Amino acid sequence: MIANWTDWKHYPRASRGESIEAPIGPGIFEVRVAQTGALFAFDASDNLAQALAKISAPPKSFISWFGRGDAAMLPELEYRTFSTTTRANARIAFERMIDRRETYMRGAA
Repeated sequence: MIANWTDWKHYPRASRGESIEAPIGPGIFEVRVAQTGALFAFDASDNLAQALAKISAPPKSFISWFGRGDAAMLPELEYRTFSTTTRANARIAFERMIDRRETYMRGAA
């Protein structure tokens, strides 16, 4: 069976009671800014659901360390996953995708 990317899903906000829908196993995830399509995060992981749950933006100021949390600082995001059978397979697929992106960008420039 050939694995495929899932459809893009809205990145949930815990403050709204939303949750991540992702496999607990190994694979690759990609997160993008919904409005622009700009890449926000892309990595291989042993646990896709856990890795996606850890995504956050750094504080913009000293004041943001207190009071309002990360939810207000994250742009509207979308995510998708690509499941693999092992962490090693996830790493191999991740490296191949990085190579493809670099090749594409060299050709587009």
